[in-house]
Amino acid sequence: MAGGDTKVTATTPDELFEFLIESIKKYHPSDDLSMVRKAYETANSAHKGQLRKSGEPYIVHPLSVAIILAQLELDKESIIAGILHDVVEDTVMTMDEMKQAFGEEVALLVDGVTKLTQLSWSVDKVEIQAENLRKMFLAMAKDIRVILIKLADRLHNMRTLQYMRPEKQKEKARETMEIYAPIADRLGISKIKIELDDLSLKYMEPEVYYELKEKITLRRSTREELVQNIMEEVQEHMRSAGIEARVDGRVKHFFSIYKKMVNQHKTLDQIYDIFAVRIIVDTVKDCYAALGVIHEMYKPIPGRFKDYIAMPKANMYQSLHTTLISSTGQPFEIQIRTYDMHRTAEYGIAAHWKYKEGKDGQNAAQKEEEKLSWLRQILEWQKDMSDNKEFLSSLKTDLDIFSESVYCFTPEGDVKNLPSGSTTVDFAYSIHSAVGNKMVGARVNDKLVPIDYVIQNGDRVEIITSQNSKGPSRDWLKTVKSAQAKNKINQWFKTQNKEENIIRGKEMVERYCKAKGINFSDINKSEYEDKVLMKYGFREWDAVLAAIGHGGMKEGQVINKLVEEYQRKHQKEITDEKVLGDASIGKEKPASEKSKSGIVVKGVHDLAVRFSRCCSPVPGDEIVGFVTRGRGISIHRTDCINIINLPEEERSRLIDAEWQLPEGDKTHETYSTEIKIFAHNRIGIFVDISRIFTERQIDITSMNVRTSKQGLATITMSFDIHGVEELQRLVEKLRQVESVIDIERTAG
Repeated sequence: MAGGDTKVTATTPDELFEFLIESIKKYHPSDDLSMVRKAYETANSAHKGQLRKSGEPYIVHPLSVAIILAQLELDKESIIAGILHDVVEDTVMTMDEMKQAFGEEVALLVDGVTKLTQLSWSVDKVEIQAENLRKMFLAMAKDIRVILIKLADRLHNMRTLQYMRPEKQKEKARETMEIYAPIADRLGISKIKIELDDLSLKYMEPEVYYELKEKITLRRSTREELVQNIMEEVQEHMRSAGIEARVDGRVKHFFSIYKKMVNQHKTLDQIYDIFAVRIIVDTVKDCYAALGVIHEMYKPIPGRFKDYIAMPKANMYQSLHTTLISSTGQPFEIQIRTYDMHRTAEYGIAAHWKYKEGKDGQNAAQKEEEKLSWLRQILEWQKDMSDNKEFLSSLKTDLDIFSESVYCFTPEGDVKNLPSGSTTVDFAYSIHSAVGNKMVGARVNDKLVPIDYVIQNGDRVEIITSQNSKGPSRDWLKTVKSAQAKNKINQWFKTQNKEENIIRGKEMVERYCKAKGINFSDINKSEYEDKVLMKYGFREWDAVLAAIGHGGMKEGQVINKLVEEYQRKHQKEITDEKVLGDASIGKEKPASEKSKSGIVVKGVHDLAVRFSRCCSPVPGDEIVGFVTRGRGISIHRTDCINIINLPEEERSRLIDAEWQLPEGDKTHETYSTEIKIFAHNRIGIFVDISRIFTERQIDITSMNVRTSKQGLATITMSFDIHGVEELQRLVEKLRQVESVIDIERTAG
């Protein structure tokens, strides 16, 4: 189990409930568990008749979640909320009824965990995920127990993932690997983090997982004997030195080994410290005394000692780590920590849920605050970002499980933990956005360095600021590594010119409507604007106008969506005569001329029409024409970067264009397009990808592959296709290929 070593053997709901009660009694000072029983009876009644995919009664899931929370030794309110977390979402009980029955505290916890309901399936899945995470982080800010319940919920779902469809397994595993496991890590709950990591790997990279499992199992007896010998030797030396210590050993978890293989570009045979011995002592003084004994016993490997006691990790993890050579020549790792440090390492923020009063209670609250500094940072982004997808991208970058860390110091000696490869600009923004915005230079170890200097472990960094600074440079975005710095720099540019961008965006929208003969007042309604906000992931209309104003979005995209919503509402009112007579809100269209390409360009005769190579439009894409000098008209997608970033003076050369395909929107013509596939590199991935193209009789015209040091492959492919529907079906199939992380179309 996540938070304890006791194995759950219960099978029926009643047996599970009794196991839960026994688990709570082991640590909870109160004998009155009547509200827990009431929660069970309520949930059991509410979920009656519901089954999980496994065929078990649904109540097994909330009870299992509650058991995980009890093994993290959480309070009764958390456990009650764990039992009830699906009651409001899946049954008829309202939040008000829950408040009356179980109190406001439980109701708030359940509300924080409950997913957003009534979401339309037409909304982008990324939008749903981002909006859910926004809600979750806001609920976490009110009460951190929300995320502990959510993590327990996700852990039990991952344990029973085998009953889901393969594509659903990968989707849940990817989300767990990118979001939930890193959050558990940030909160220091290694018990949950380790299991989430391994279960994600099992479904994301099944070949890797089972190969690791097989190879590690193969040599288990030899390794166990070696670990046992080392443990006995260490225990004997601790006793001789008069140090009271508990010594245990373990094989590192699969994902930890896999991460080392990816980051260090090594095979399993080349990863030497795949098991660790742990020494747990009473005091910090004993930790360093034990280290001295260990370094006398075994030869330490240079550069492999880390002191996380003097410099704790961002999640407050503390231990001494050292890698040594055993008497048989086998390298292994030893971790030395106190019992308090061990509890914090295993249970993280949950370790502070003790029933203490006075000074101890204040100390626990202070530790919780320290651990949640990153949450405050995420909430800052949330306020600043109107775009859901941008928020999700920043969050994933910040929680990247494969990123290594670098430790450095402020001039006062405070430790800063930054992503490996960070520059002095990252350091400046980690202190405060005002320091980053006014930065003009930096000193490292008392020497002046360039702004793009990459920080090394142990560097002492001092930032030079000036009130005369004009603010950050856009070039900084190319060199900074941390999501925090990128977000704050982008935010500075958006805020500086926001009013100006909104005004410019409004003018561009009105000018576009005038040019197209669209009555803006007809489509400028909040009900239509809401659809635009939902489609493009914005939170307010001014943010859409600002995006148009600074070139992040094309006015045509927005107007076309507004027109589409207007037409959908008025469709029933439009008679055949009206349709034949004119468009619902536009003027009568000028004569069009069809070219051989299947493109209709407004009012253009006898001019060459060609497809731009930068964005490779295909039938079904929203397109626009650009009048080139001496080369006719080039056709671009409306989301092409070159069109979006077109200078104001060039926009007058844009011209309406649309597809004119045969009956039923089917064409025998093929059109060239290009996609980028991002994947974890592995043997056979190209064969799997090529097979999908062969099965669909799609001709690949070119392929280019780049692989990063971290083993991430970027595959750029050009091929011929009939239209956007065929492309979407192809991409959907490619996403199911094992090791594929993401796919995107090139847009210039």
